[in-house]
Amino acid sequence: MFKYIHILLLASALFAFACNPNHQHVENILIKGSDTEVNLALALAETYMSTDPDVSIAVTGGGSGAGIAALINGKTSIANASRPMKQEEIALAKERSVQPLASVLGMDAIAIVVHPQCPVQNLSLQQLGAIYRGDIQNWKTLGGPDAEISLYGRQSNSGTFVYFRDSIVRAEYAPEVKQMNGTAQIVEAIKSDVHGIGYVGVGYILEKNGAQPTGIKVLSISRSDRQPAFLPTEVQNIESGDYPIIRPLYQYTNGQPKGRLQQYLQYCLSPAGQALVKVNGYFPVSAQYQLQNEQALNFQYAKSTLR
Repeated sequence: MFKYIHILLLASALFAFACNPNHQHVENILIKGSDTEVNLALALAETYMSTDPDVSIAVTGGGSGAGIAALINGKTSIANASRPMKQEEIALAKERSVQPLASVLGMDAIAIVVHPQCPVQNLSLQQLGAIYRGDIQNWKTLGGPDAEISLYGRQSNSGTFVYFRDSIVRAEYAPEVKQMNGTAQIVEAIKSDVHGIGYVGVGYILEKNGAQPTGIKVLSISRSDRQPAFLPTEVQNIESGDYPIIRPLYQYTNGQPKGRLQQYLQYCLSPAGQALVKVNGYFPVSAQYQLQNEQALNFQYAKSTLR
């Protein structure tokens, strides 16, 4: 899939809208947050704007924490987050009379990637947690070469950082983990580090045609040492729930969305919007979150959306 965000192109489009006398009442929607979601959000925004000339949507990343902070400070319409809000964030929002309301845009699988020369093919969740806690430090322990494992992860304001720590590591990360500013940095680091391992959103490493990534290898992951391992790059493993590292992707607004903001969020969850979710390497909203979306956005879910 696209690995670079054409922010300059989007900015030019927004400037053109602002200067067009036929669109003096353009409604602005600002989206900020999760780097995992940013390319998908950009694709959705560009497609939606092509159907509605009276709305302009600006998308930036910065991490889930940055998006949530912007929502609390009244600096964004939508905060994209690849994790739920923390209790301290909810408390701060309440202090500032902000009422965060979450809907789920789609589902993401976190892929574990290594260099193609790494002979290891699969890991269990327990092994993966032990690696990132620093309890397992040598590939030899896992059937690989006698070499120190080189750890790559996200920076602390990333929702992926928080999710992986809380759900997989279940402790603080080992101090040896190299904190990278984005998924692209992790991928590039792994390509040049024979002993490296990293975690990335699967949507960032699959090409738009579903092709497997080049220069890195994706590992199969099992729930335990006694259970089979599955790849996140095979859709059936996500839909069946066999792949064990799956999470919802959130969109937070300040209270009940109205007007074009509500219409845009409804578009994201329409058959057309969910088709873009799939094209960009993610997965449609699971049945578990359908009711939450209906309640948050106050509309009846299209019956054909999740088939």
